[in-house]
Amino acid sequence: MGSAGRGGRRGVDRGAHGANSAQEAHAVLDAPLGAGDTPLGIDDTPAATDGVNGTPGARRGANAPPDPPPPGAHSTLGTYRRVVALTGAALPVVSFLARLPTATIQFGSVLLVARTSGSLGTAGLVGGALAVGQVVCGPLVGRLADRHGQRTVVLVFSFANALAIAALVTGALTHLAPAPLALLGALAGASVPLIGPLARARVVALARGTGTGDRTVSTALSFESTLDEISFVLGPALVGLAAVLAHPAYALGAAALLVAVCGTGFALHPTATAVSSARTARKRAHVNAARPRIALPALSAAPRIPRSVHALRAALALQGAMFGACQAGITALTERLGAADQAGLVYAAMGVMSAVAGLSMAALPARVGLRARWHAATAAALVLSLPLLWTDSLWGLYAVVTVLGVAYAPHLITVFGLTERAVPPARLAEAMAFATSAIVGGQALAVAVTGRLAESYGPGAAFAVGSAVAALACAISLTARPTTYAETEKTLHARVHTKTETETEDDSHACVPQENTPS
Repeated sequence: MGSAGRGGRRGVDRGAHGANSAQEAHAVLDAPLGAGDTPLGIDDTPAATDGVNGTPGARRGANAPPDPPPPGAHSTLGTYRRVVALTGAALPVVSFLARLPTATIQFGSVLLVARTSGSLGTAGLVGGALAVGQVVCGPLVGRLADRHGQRTVVLVFSFANALAIAALVTGALTHLAPAPLALLGALAGASVPLIGPLARARVVALARGTGTGDRTVSTALSFESTLDEISFVLGPALVGLAAVLAHPAYALGAAALLVAVCGTGFALHPTATAVSSARTARKRAHVNAARPRIALPALSAAPRIPRSVHALRAALALQGAMFGACQAGITALTERLGAADQAGLVYAAMGVMSAVAGLSMAALPARVGLRARWHAATAAALVLSLPLLWTDSLWGLYAVVTVLGVAYAPHLITVFGLTERAVPPARLAEAMAFATSAIVGGQALAVAVTGRLAESYGPGAAFAVGSAVAALACAISLTARPTTYAETEKTLHARVHTKTETETEDDSHACVPQENTPS
């Protein structure tokens, strides 16, 4: 029986002896927890224990025994089959097509404005405004999805993004002034529905809700990161192909159509209800707090993001900055070698290798923990980036950049995994959106800074910044101490325990009747 039941019986017994409510709360806190008990005397019904999608045990404890694996689960292919079985085969396809416009509009807007206006400065202004809009509003999209559910939020932002992209294309074709074009670019970035982060939150909720182990969650994150990598390789390639064969406007028009159609499909998919909204969680917490047998102060309805997540966000921003610095250096070096049209293929080689490395992450043994993977990924990124400083040929660039791609996806997958374990389930979509915004922001800032460095001092300057950023990311991985949400809850419960003990002692002293002294 749960601790609430024991606390209730103790409260009745103490009530028979004239105990007050403060003593009852103290007794509940002191009651030892059994194997199936829940902390803080909260009822262990599904409504009370719902952490992700209304199922008990959605968030596994730090010491929870692993589930017995089904046949074939130990193989990498078997683990990926379990991930696809959680969502169905249609959702990965729809989510991939729905996130493809995000990878298309950044590069596509620059090409479009550069061709229609004839000004690289205006094109850079529009592209920068688009990136700023996504960075600023990305976390807001995630927070809205946590509070109101993914279905409504994705529907609204998918149609808004389609309209914003169409408006940007129309404005560029009608030769609007730079300021209005930049505003349209900012709106296109701010309205991005962030299918990638929300898909991560959704599949993690499904995995946690069915009680699967951390291996399945890690594989799900690997799969989602691989879809991101492929989209960010394929998106710019399609834009470049459209620019060569016809006009960049066609690529952006297709992006608007994709985000409207496939974004709607992602929103209406039955798995959209897997992630409980924070509003539902608050209602349940309120109902539980109102029950007479819970004699405890209600916990915060909107749990805070732990401070340890800031280091993870900084690491992702630095990875984005490293990618941006490499992008600027690759562009400058290919131009110097007279092969500027090869820059896109070099990016593609890096992206393909990164995607392969991401898919291979599921084959790592479980004994290699996330922190060890984090250390290895950042160290690899630092070491493998150093040869870029001495690269001066096209084929050498292909070789070095392709090998460097091995470090990108594993780092992303690992940090997303650490983030998933650290944040409250009710704010998972917001955390994933913030992480994605950190990558985009770091990349945009690095491209702007290192692009000028490469023009003034050569591609080696941009590559040097990339290696320095990789060193900072490695230092963060070695010094940061990311916590899990279970550890954060344990600390919070201990604080509540201590506080309630103090209040109980004060109340007991206040209730002691003072004797009247004779006059």
